[in-house]
Amino acid sequence: MPYEPPTHTVERSLRATTGVKVVAGLDEVGRGAWAGPVTVCAAVTGLRRPPEGLTDSKLLTPKRREALAVQLESWVTAHALGHSSPQEIDELGMTAALRLAASRALEALPVRPEAVILDGKHDYLGDPWRVRTVIKGDQSCVVVAAASVLAKVRRDAMMAELGVGYEDFGFCDNAGYPSPVHRAALEALGPTPHHRLSWSYLDALPRWQHLKRVRSVPEAASLEAGGQLGFEF
Repeated sequence: MPYEPPTHTVERSLRATTGVKVVAGLDEVGRGAWAGPVTVCAAVTGLRRPPEGLTDSKLLTPKRREALAVQLESWVTAHALGHSSPQEIDELGMTAALRLAASRALEALPVRPEAVILDGKHDYLGDPWRVRTVIKGDQSCVVVAAASVLAKVRRDAMMAELGVGYEDFGFCDNAGYPSPVHRAALEALGPTPHHRLSWSYLDALPRWQHLKRVRSVPEAASLEAGGQLGFEF
């Protein structure tokens, strides 16, 4: 399906209206997974022409995504990744875990951004950062699209590494997201040390429900849309 290439429109608008010069784009991956960390990439690109074919990572084939990530690593001005572990997700909830991962990514950049373009409609980052949220920013904003591709490729590689010794779960193929193979392995073998134990997929696994962790302040169900035993990801 054809798609419009991302532009620097939002970044130019931020620069013109606020006077900022260093703008970072943020995107996350792993929010809806049953296993593994949630990962946020912070990228700074400036206003240069992006590599051909750059768009939201979900619109790219794995082969194209990996090739593009190699190009992006040398093309971006700077980028850094931040992660929140399954244990931190269980303890803090997804919104706070996203904030933690994003803060780690931003703090790891060699230059501190003066503004941040965040994919989506919810600002999970907040103070002290100046944030502009953009729905489908990973398709429309160059800097967010770059962060999207880099985050996805790195987390997929991490999940393949974490899957060594847990081959029945298919992490190298599903990256910890819901899938029939993943569900079958959970039913037969139970969660691994890489699984999120506060998520509702355990409600459908009577044999393993005793492992479920309950947070003292549960988040709204909408923040964990990937926690059900569905297969969309």
